[in-house]
Order: sequence, then structure tokens, then C-alpha cells
Amino acid sequence: MLRDFLEILNDLRKKILSSRIIMLIIIHSILVFILAAKLFNLQLVKGRDFQEQYVQKTEKKVLLPASRGNIYDRNGNLLAYNELAYGVTIMETGYYNTNGLNLMVLRLVRLLEKHGEHINVTVPIEIDTDGNYEFTFSTDIAKKRFLRDFYGLKSIDELDKNDKTKSDITAYELIERANARYRLNDMKDEHENAVEISQQENLNIINIRYAMAGSRYHRYTPTNIVKNISEDTKTDILENTGNLIGVEIETEINRVYNDSIYFSSVVGYIGKVQGDRLEELKKDNPEFEDDDNVGIIGVEQSMESELRGTKGSKTMIVDYLGHIMVVSYETPAISGNNVYLTIDRELQIGTYHLVEQQLAGILASKLDIADDPNTDKTDSTERKIPIKNAYFQLINNDVLSMDAFSRADASDIEKGIFDKFTQYRQKSMDEIRAELISPDARIMNMLESDKKAFMYYLYETIANSSQKLIVDEKIDTNADYYLKWKADEISLRDFLYAGISNSWIDTSKLNINSKYSNADDIYIALIDYALGLMKDDKEFSKLIYKYMIKQGSVTGRELCLSLYYQGILNYDEAAINALSSSGENYAFNFMIDKIKRIEITPAQLALEPCTGGAVVVDTNTGEIKALVSYPGYDSNKLVNSIDNTYFAKLLTDQSQPLYNNATQAKKAPGSTFKPIVAVAGIEENVISPYDTVDCTGNYDIITPPIKCWIYPGHHGKLNVVGAIQNSCNFYFVDIGHRLSLQNNGEYSAELGLSRLRKYASLFGLDHKSGVELVETEPEISNENPEPSAIGQGTHSFANVQLARYVAAVASRGNVFELSVVNKITDGGGIILKDYSPNISSHIDIKDSTWEYVHEGMKGVVENGSAKNVFKDLKVSVAGKTGTAQESKTKANHAFFISFAPYSKPEIAVTVNIPFGYSSSNAAAVAKNIYKLYFGFSTLEEIENSEAARVFDIRRED
Repeated sequence: MLRDFLEILNDLRKKILSSRIIMLIIIHSILVFILAAKLFNLQLVKGRDFQEQYVQKTEKKVLLPASRGNIYDRNGNLLAYNELAYGVTIMETGYYNTNGLNLMVLRLVRLLEKHGEHINVTVPIEIDTDGNYEFTFSTDIAKKRFLRDFYGLKSIDELDKNDKTKSDITAYELIERANARYRLNDMKDEHENAVEISQQENLNIINIRYAMAGSRYHRYTPTNIVKNISEDTKTDILENTGNLIGVEIETEINRVYNDSIYFSSVVGYIGKVQGDRLEELKKDNPEFEDDDNVGIIGVEQSMESELRGTKGSKTMIVDYLGHIMVVSYETPAISGNNVYLTIDRELQIGTYHLVEQQLAGILASKLDIADDPNTDKTDSTERKIPIKNAYFQLINNDVLSMDAFSRADASDIEKGIFDKFTQYRQKSMDEIRAELISPDARIMNMLESDKKAFMYYLYETIANSSQKLIVDEKIDTNADYYLKWKADEISLRDFLYAGISNSWIDTSKLNINSKYSNADDIYIALIDYALGLMKDDKEFSKLIYKYMIKQGSVTGRELCLSLYYQGILNYDEAAINALSSSGENYAFNFMIDKIKRIEITPAQLALEPCTGGAVVVDTNTGEIKALVSYPGYDSNKLVNSIDNTYFAKLLTDQSQPLYNNATQAKKAPGSTFKPIVAVAGIEENVISPYDTVDCTGNYDIITPPIKCWIYPGHHGKLNVVGAIQNSCNFYFVDIGHRLSLQNNGEYSAELGLSRLRKYASLFGLDHKSGVELVETEPEISNENPEPSAIGQGTHSFANVQLARYVAAVASRGNVFELSVVNKITDGGGIILKDYSPNISSHIDIKDSTWEYVHEGMKGVVENGSAKNVFKDLKVSVAGKTGTAQESKTKANHAFFISFAPYSKPEIAVTVNIPFGYSSSNAAAVAKNIYKLYFGFSTLEEIENSEAARVFDIRRED
């Protein structure tokens, strides 16, 4: 029985061993067992360890931007704040290959173009009207910095080390390099057919790809490519997410500025952090990234650390496409602090309008219909401005668009202007060439004024071309040909031939082949090269228009009508009809009227004067209540989605709106410096308050003699009060001379200058004012004590520095470190920091000295040069007028420093008007500021006013 059972088992074993199926079952069972054991080990025994390893590989931490703090005026009026909007971002996910990525970006570009969205410009290139690529850089250094980044270099010094890092690369060449880098020329659709794209699409794709490269393809770090999109764009993108992997709609924070034109010089604006500054900021805060917005200028810049806030962070798990699966940890961002300024909104806005109105009044009073209203003997105060200069500025300062004259939808007047321009330009270029190739070419001073200007422009075109044809260091400035060139006693033809023969014209860059073997052939090639550049040169076109207007080929009537056709002036059919049927006298009066009404602004015309500044300081605290620079600009067009056309216009605007006329514009102070000299004279005991100096009108103790402004008249005997009141040059030149006399009676200019420096320094003029804005360094004169004593020499101060000085006079010695920041608060209004200005020093002089200086300054307003300006003001003011002459062919600069009320000063007001003719014009602005501050006028009244009255007091004080 047992044997039978064993035999059965043995047979079964043999069958199992001989059966393939059974063997497979056994093997499969073993494998399943092993797999089960492995899964048990992976999931239960070591599952936690492997899960942690997996999370570490796909866990990503991103920084969350902090909301920027607000900026308020002293009364809590909101000046800068944040606004939620939607933007488009793109992120490299690894889902697409290069061709797929390009196709996706192309789909996105076409979608955005369909909705009229503007893609952020990262590559500063545009397409001109002829379909050519051109750079949009405003400066050469800006181009070099971009190329440094484009080539991936560490410094601009590494440019031009080989052909791959050329600095003179053309826009077209750069586009071709970008096409090769991103393989845009090899784009194929899903059927492997070549994809055709337009120039604009090509440029937009490059902008997006370069922006993505700028973030170095950090996965999970999106790059913003469009800001402030419309709801339609948002919907369209969301409906096409399957075809736009990596593209997201993200909520973003936009910066908004209220009353931006009036506050641009103070508040400033934010923008993307650039190169060197990014590295500087990272030293203090490693969280800064190249896509961050930071303050570029103004309080936005100086208070960056307070306004910025603290970034938050988000830790998340993402899949291989970059999609967020889960947020494992999040630290919220902390909003920035709020900044309260010392500036009073109404006073700031009112002061801005008052400066503009005074400038408009000056221009309206000085424009003249005559072509040449001035002579060599015309006084600086009486110089007139030819109306044709104003007409030309409409084109020269890009108020009117030259391109618009040639558009298909242009008016008949505009088309007529363009036709005349085309003919005049061709005729002029033909005449230039004929003159240059003539062996009898005329010397420069024998040419007509327009031909002479064109010849100079041709030479500048050669000298400044990208080919760098003129090698300046090789020019012998002592050579006969060079001296004749400077004296206009040689023709341009002969001068250029001299350059060829003396090798300071680099002909190797003209790509002349072997058939150009002699000087004549090289010369012709050079001329044709220059004329080719000039043909479509914008500045040469403006020069053409200048002489067409001067000669009457283009009339004022035509240009005034164009102001309506191009939308510069609001359409007015009656005005258009009147202009159309009238002549040049009517056009002249039309321009005067529009300037008076400030429908055409001083900033638009950019004539002299077109700029000004005013500062109002609290004499008891040192707080600045108004700091105005005219003209301003709209900061809103420079943030979020930057308006590149507007920014480019600001850079070329001849009224220089980006330049702060209150803190950066420096001029000689003129007679506003005399109160300091009065203090120096009394305190150094070179004269007593009761001593008199007999002004004869001509101070001839020194050589050359210095004339008093009243010459050939004279003031007679004056003490210090009378000298200040009458702004007597003779008196203060004499003080400057006395300060230069040693105890033994010997003259020492150094002694005089050191004493003037000592007292100027006491009033804070040896260092910046302390204001939290960009400010130029003051300069105290270092030559000739006598002219320095009347505010000449090498003195040079900004308005804000004079404001601190006169505030020290008003407060009898308190020299403040000025400030435009009042306090810092958190979001709940709790004060975190008080920015009350510090008294950096106190001027310790006799009380009687202050009395004499104050009395003299009061006399200026009540009985001196500013008497007619202030006679109807109900507040007693002390002040000092001042003018400074820059050129005999230009109007004088105008200054006024002051404080009020006289008996118990509250504020000091300083006004500067470059080329403002008479200091009484600056005084008139100050008077109207006092009226607003003390409640004798309102902001509404000022905003509804036209050009101000002009005071042409003929004085050079």
C-alpha cells in the first residue's frame, strides 16, 4: 500500500518535471512571490523612505512677491498704490522639444496679436516703416549693456574680443543670430512643412524666447510676457490651455500713480532691476531676482527697503509637466510699509501750474513775427524769439510727426508739406554733392546758411557713423587745414582731402575694392557713403525743415493747421476755417493765443525758457512742502507694461522732463548769494553795518574792473541794508576785496576765497541738502573773490540747496538736512519711523547781523527790484532777486529766494527759471505760491488760469 502510494508520487513528480506548463506555473509562482515580497518591502517596509526621496526630487520652492507699500502726501492723499490686474506668463516645462516650443510660442503670439496685446519688449529692436530692423537704444552704453547680456558676457569690456561678440552688430544681424539660437528658421508644422512667419511675429517670438532665457529656464519659475490683458484675451487663453502648455494667466500687481505729472520729480517710478544694481541689491537681500520691480528714481528708489516688503514662499510638489500637484507649505508675503511725504498735494500741484503759467507768459511776451528781431546790442532782458523758431520746434521737438505728413490718410495740407520737403531735400542733396565734387568748392564762410549747415551735418555724419571713419587722435590740431576749418576758411572738400592724405579718415572701412585706387575715387566713395546715410536720417530731415520754415517754404499757417489734423489741438472747425483763409500774421497771433491758453505748452515748444523749479520749505521744521520740477512726465506710462514710444520721446524731449530742475539743475546763484557776503563782511569785521560804500558804478580797484548793474548810473553811498535792497554789485565786490586783505594790508585772493567758502559752508552750501532724491553736488567758487562775492566765479548750486540756505536765514541760523519723507507706517497706520529733518548745524552770529540781513531782504520786496511784483500781496515777504548770464546771445537765468511772513517766518520759497530773462519773473512765481499757501487764492483758480503776467524789469542783479 505504501509502496503503491510512493510509486504514484514518483510518477507524479516525473510528470511535473517533464511538463513545461507545470514548470512555468512554478516559475511564475516563484516570481509572483518575489514580486510580492519586493512590493511589501517597497511599500510597507521602506515606503516612507522612498516617498521622502521622491518628494525631494520633485519638491520646488518658489518665492511669492510682496505687495509694495503706498505713498501718501502729508495729508494722507494717495499718490502711489497697487492695483490688481491679469498678465500672461510662460514657463519652460520640458514638455516641448525646441520646435514644439517655438510652435507653441507662435500660437500664443498670434492669439495675443488678435486681441491687440503688447508683448513685453526684451530685445530693443523695432521695425521701421520700410520694413527694416533698427535698434531703439537711446545711448551707446545702453546698447553695450544689452549686448553684454545677449552674448552672455560678464562685462562690456569683453565685447569685440572676437567676431561672436561684436559691439557694432546691426539690428538685422542680431535678429539672424537670435533666429539661429532659437532655431526659428527651422520651424516645421505637424506635417513637417516649413512654417512662414511675419517680421513682427519673428520679433515677438524672439522677445518671448529671450525673456524665457533671461530666467535661465528655471522650471516652475514663470516669465511674464504681457501685462494688463483684457478679459477677452484671458478667456481665449484659458480656452486654449491644451495647446499652450506652460502658459498661465496670473494675477499681478500693477503700480499706479495719482497726479503723476506733478509728482514725478518726487515720487519717481518703479521698473525692472538692471545689471549692476541687481548685484548691489543682492548683497543686502539675496531674495532679489532679475524679474523684480524696484524703485528706479525718486522716493520709490530712496525708500526701496521700506516700500518693498518681504517675499513669501511656497513649497509645492509638481509633476513632470510642472503642474502643481499639492502645496505642502506656504509662508505668506508681508506687504511693504507705507511712506508719507512732507509734500502738500495742493501746494505741489498749484506750484507746478504757476511755474508753467509764468513760462507761458514769458514766451508769449517774447515771440516776435520778425525773422531777426535782435541785434548784437540787444540787452539780455529784451531779446525776442522769432516766431519761426517756435514753428520749427513743433517739428524739432516731435510735437508734429514728420511721418504723419506722408501717410495715406494725411490731410491735403500735410501732404503738401511732405511734397515740398521731398523736393527740397533732393534739391539740397544734389547741390551738396555738386558743391563737394567741384574743384572750385567754396570755403565754408562763403556758403549760404543752409548749405553751410548741411555741410557741417555731412561731416558730423561721417565722424559719428558706426564705421568710425574719423580717427580723432590722428588729426593734427595745429595743422593749417585744421585751423582754417575751425575758422570756416576752407571748403569741406579740401578738408576731407586733407583727412585722406593725412590718414585720419579710415578708408579701409569703406569696403572700397581695387578700382578705387586714388584719392579722388576714395573721396567720391566717402561722399556717397555719407549722403546715403543722410537721405533717411531723421535729424537731417529736421534740419531740412528748419530752413524750409526759415525761408517760408513751409508756413506757420500750414503747421498750425497740422496741429489740428494730427490731434495735438482739439478739433475746432471754426479755428481751422479761420486759419485756412488767413495769412502769416493771423498764424502768429494764433500761436500767441494758444501759448497763453497753455493749449501749446512751454514744454512742447522747448524754447528758452521752457523749464523751471520751485521749492517750498517749512522754516521751522526743515520739511519740504513742495518740490516742483517743470516739465514733469506721466510715471504711469513707465511702469507695468512700459510705453516704449513714450519713454523714447522722454529721452529725446528737448525740455528734458526726466531731469529734476529743483535738485539737479545747477546755476551760478547771482545776487541771491549777496546776503551770505553781507554776513561774512560784518562777522569778519571788514565792514560795520553802519559803514557806507560809495558806489560810483564802476569798481576799478581791480583789473578788469567790475561794473555795477546800474552803470553808467551809480548808487552813491550805501550801508549793508541799502546794498542788499539795491543789490549793489559795487558794494559787494568791495566786501569781497576787503575779505581778501591780510592784516598787513597785502592782498590774498586765497584768503578772500577761504572766507567766502567758510560762510557759504555755514549756510550748508558745501554739501547736498539731504533730500531723498537725486541731487547734484554744490560748488563753492574757487577763483576770483570779487566776482565770487556777487554770486559769479565758479559758484554753482541747485534750487534745493538755495532753499536750505534761505531757510537758515529765515530761522536765524538753523541749517536743516532737508527731507521730503515725513514718516513710515505699517499697513495699520502705526508709525514705524519718524523722518523729521535734523538740524545739522547752527550758525552762531550776532543777532544784529540777522536783523540787518533780514531788513535788507525785506527792502528788496518793499522798495527794491521786486516791489512791483509784491505790492498787492497781503503778507510781508523778505527776499532776494538774482540773475546769472550764461551767454550774451541768450536770456539771463532768473532766481528768487525768500521767506514769509517777515516777522515770524513759516516758509521759505525759492524759484529758478533758466533763461527766465528777469529775476522778477521768478519773484512773480514765488508771490503766487505765497498767495496759494496763505489762502489768498485756490488751486481751482490757479488750474483755470492762463499765462501769467510778465515783469520785464531790466536789471542784471
